[in-house]
Amino acid sequence: MKRLTKLLTATVFITGLAAAAQAKTLVYCSEGSPEGFDPALYTAGTTFDASSKPIYNRLVEFERGQTTVKPGLAESWEAAPDGLSYTFKLRPGVKFHANDDFTPTRDLNADDVIFSFERQQKEDNPYFQYVDGASWEYFNGMSMPALIKSIDKVDDLTVRFNLNRPEAPFVANLAMDFASIFSKEYADQLQDAGQGSDLNQKPVGTGPFQFVAYQPDAVIRYKAFADYWDGKQPIDDLVFAITVDNSVRQQKLLAGECHVMPYPNPADVQSLKDNADIDVMEQEGLNVGYLAYNSQQAPFDNPKVRKALNMAINKQAILDAVFQGAGQAAKNPIPPTMWSHHDEIEDDDYDPAAAKAALEAEGVSDLKMKIWAMPVQRPYNPNARRMAELLQADFAEIGVDVEIVSYEWGEYLERSKDVNRDGAVLLGWTGDNGDPDNFLAVLLGCDAVGGSNRAHWCHDEFDKLVQDAKTKSDQAERDALYRQAQEVFKREAPWATIAHSVVHMPMRTNVTGYIMDPLGGHWFDGVDLAE
Repeated sequence: MKRLTKLLTATVFITGLAAAAQAKTLVYCSEGSPEGFDPALYTAGTTFDASSKPIYNRLVEFERGQTTVKPGLAESWEAAPDGLSYTFKLRPGVKFHANDDFTPTRDLNADDVIFSFERQQKEDNPYFQYVDGASWEYFNGMSMPALIKSIDKVDDLTVRFNLNRPEAPFVANLAMDFASIFSKEYADQLQDAGQGSDLNQKPVGTGPFQFVAYQPDAVIRYKAFADYWDGKQPIDDLVFAITVDNSVRQQKLLAGECHVMPYPNPADVQSLKDNADIDVMEQEGLNVGYLAYNSQQAPFDNPKVRKALNMAINKQAILDAVFQGAGQAAKNPIPPTMWSHHDEIEDDDYDPAAAKAALEAEGVSDLKMKIWAMPVQRPYNPNARRMAELLQADFAEIGVDVEIVSYEWGEYLERSKDVNRDGAVLLGWTGDNGDPDNFLAVLLGCDAVGGSNRAHWCHDEFDKLVQDAKTKSDQAERDALYRQAQEVFKREAPWATIAHSVVHMPMRTNVTGYIMDPLGGHWFDGVDLAE
């Protein structure tokens, strides 16, 4: 009997090893650590890649590789004729993930949808301030508190959003990361146990991959969700190997230690293309990189000072040194690949002598300022430190003394939201829904000051234009308003617009099914590894 038991044990062990050997594991060398795993709390693409995209779903989703909307957790929806309500029919039988502390007792229903939004809107919701500094940056920056009048549970599988005004991009907005749907049952259990913060650390969603573990600044592990409503994924395990340095990411890719990497050094793209083991995908990014002045701090509260500084910036030198052929100069806050881009606007001339004279005319001399440089590579800025050094040299030519500062990525994002922040911050944006509102209102609107509006710029004329544009159903009307808003932006210069980039995605040739996202995200559902 003991011999038989040993044989059976050995057989089970060997069978387990064989199964493990056949499991497909895809390793993604990500560029940074997530700030957390509740995407509604943040705006960084690094965080969305690690949270909303693998773990969660939304009522509606973007077609992969496009900006058109398709059904997600809602299998259909209908807008009222007056545009003041939207009714969503939920998909039946959608399962939530489980973990060591939680086993769901029911499928997705309307309660989960209502919870996911009301926690961002209602101050009496126990999750409204469940982590320190919770600001619901996207929800507020998009004026959602003023837009959403109420959310009704029509029945278990039907939800109606009632609005205070028409909102043209409303459905597309619900496909964005902040609108990910959470389990109310899980949240209630955590709240009852006094462990509400685990909602941001031990995520539970309905998405294609289930969270397994996170070792900060090192690795995130996921496994394919067997009960995913759209079918189990081809790969069994997904690993994010956090690798901040782009040269190290490239070394790992070439050594076969990871299958996909983002944001290669522009100088290395051609050698990657020449490597027979590597495929390099490429597309124009729906993005903008910029330098945001703090418009609430003197002398940057003066638009003539901001315009003067903009004239001192040699954009071509930045394009040559930082983007190395993979970018174009930006003159507007929205990219030229997006509708309503105002191509007739003329960019600020590069004229250091005129810039210096303009500063003197405003009584500004011996100006000292800080430029904040991001510690990570982003699609809109592959080397923020180098860009900051070039800006430092440009400003020195007109007598402005620049100190370059930086912080860890999460701290950088948090500190830069402070309206008392000194100097100017390098940041950028990749569109989240293909609509100009996602740039103009989210990054520059009054509701976003202290959040995603890092210039802390609230301009009544500009804000009225972008808010009015939201209410129009006719795209031509919206286009005219957005073009006027871009004219105000260029006149007032809350940013120095730097560049729009071309995005490259290198991967091993055995990776199949990967589709580049025009909105800048990294998705691994549908991705496989060839034998």
